[in-house]
Amino acid sequence: MPTFAPTDLAQWSGGVWQHAPAAATGASINTQTLKPGDLFFALKGAQADGHDYVADALARGAAGAVVRRAFAKKHAKLPLLAVADPAAALRAIAAGYRATLTAKFIAITGSVGKTTVKEMTADLLATVGPTARTHGNFNNELGLPLSLLAVEPDAQFGVFELGMNHPGELAPLCKLLQPSIGIVTMVGPVHFEFFASVQAIAEEKAAVLRCLPKDGLAILDADGDWFELLRNATPCRLLTTSLRAAADYVGRIAPELNGAFTVTERGGESAVALQNSIPGAHNIRNALLAVAAARAQSASWESIRAALAAYEPVGLRWQRSAWREALIINDAYNASPPSMAAALRTFMEIPTTGQRWVVLGGMLELGVAAEDLHNELGHFVAGLPEVNLIAVGELGAWIASGAFEAGMTPDRIEICDGCGAAAAILRARLRAGDAVLLKASRGEKLERVLDTLTQT
Repeated sequence: MPTFAPTDLAQWSGGVWQHAPAAATGASINTQTLKPGDLFFALKGAQADGHDYVADALARGAAGAVVRRAFAKKHAKLPLLAVADPAAALRAIAAGYRATLTAKFIAITGSVGKTTVKEMTADLLATVGPTARTHGNFNNELGLPLSLLAVEPDAQFGVFELGMNHPGELAPLCKLLQPSIGIVTMVGPVHFEFFASVQAIAEEKAAVLRCLPKDGLAILDADGDWFELLRNATPCRLLTTSLRAAADYVGRIAPELNGAFTVTERGGESAVALQNSIPGAHNIRNALLAVAAARAQSASWESIRAALAAYEPVGLRWQRSAWREALIINDAYNASPPSMAAALRTFMEIPTTGQRWVVLGGMLELGVAAEDLHNELGHFVAGLPEVNLIAVGELGAWIASGAFEAGMTPDRIEICDGCGAAAAILRARLRAGDAVLLKASRGEKLERVLDTLTQT
């Protein structure tokens, strides 16, 4: 972890120390994950106030705490950095530290695929030089500054995911990160609750491109529905990827080999054969964006080939396991209309000797369009050959309703109130050679189906 001098922390935040520590070696907003030497930021949230946990943070080894001035006055013997607002101080300190870094920063946004592209890009760039990345999905107004404060001073690259669910959220994140490279993944009806249209979502995502310097670099999927809008927002050099048309990096999928594809680089002499460690055309589209970023930073094809083949998805993303000789694919990290369709298509490509089961829960943050979009997903499921649907929860019931309306027979549809009931159905009906896909939004916690199935 980097080391922060108390004088720098005070200068960046505009705060005043009482009993300043020798140094801080990290940043934390949660005492449960705090490490000795961290600077604890006492943030006030909807459910709790971090000031109530300052004593706990210091007992766990925090170097000091960033607190409101009134709190500091009442606790004059503690190592506290007194500021007007600890949340604003977190962002200000992150901005101050960002100004000291020489790394080239890459901002990644989009509706689906952000984390996969972030992880792939970071893995590929790590073959060129020391590379920092967003921790998990720390991609918002709190997560981004915490991730920045974890970047080592000698990092050559920083690959950061930027997320949003309200209009106007991306521009401040871009201002803090100051990226020189921007990547936008697929744009679709995700976090739809606070946007009037998918075009409005695309306009918000374009903020990452508009913030790039004139000597920066944008990387876009030319196959995306909103490519023209995003291209028009780009103020700098553009690299494009495509599976269908002319582009700087053109991919061709080898359908007989799961995850295999070739890439033709504009100006290159021949196509390069690569192997994705995870299946699906959508993941090859993600890989192409990462390849373009890595090649722009002089990564060799040999290192790219090795890094892609070794790539391991972040937790709850296409995790394969077995139960009683049935294949279980746990893709329950998150879900949206486009990611559901992509996962289902990929699931149908997996060879199996038995039946296919799709255990689907709700897709959150879709606003007034929620019922229609779940019904549409049900229509899509009904069109898949010989699939059994287990729909979980109230939103899952909308998927089942759509499937029934589209002609799926009742004997292939099960509706469950919760994960336990879904696990009971699988326990009773799964056979060796069957394949199961679990997918829903993060808030649905659909992985509990697998937990219950394997623990009983």
